[in-house]
Amino acid sequence: MAFAALGQSTRLDVFRLLVKAGGEGMLAGEISDALDVRQNTMSANLSILAQSGLIRSERQGRSIRYYADMDGMSELLAFLMEDCCGGQPELCQPVINEIVCC
Repeated sequence: MAFAALGQSTRLDVFRLLVKAGGEGMLAGEISDALDVRQNTMSANLSILAQSGLIRSERQGRSIRYYADMDGMSELLAFLMEDCCGGQPELCQPVINEIVCC
């Protein structure tokens, strides 16, 4: 489901934006403004990303703040790298070093 969610360009842009935002996340309106997408369209895209496990949300009064779900992203990356490098995991180490968060 994560692949399908990220297969649409706006949703990929949202996910990348939220990864960059880090622990602060972003309000739904901020995401819409940053990507110049109507709020009702953005709402549908955020819902799909949340259902896929790639983002999470937190209600703050009348607003909703969205965050990249790092656990979901880790699961996706682990799935992608599960059988990599033909049984030679040391070949994958440079990629792993590149994607590990500090």
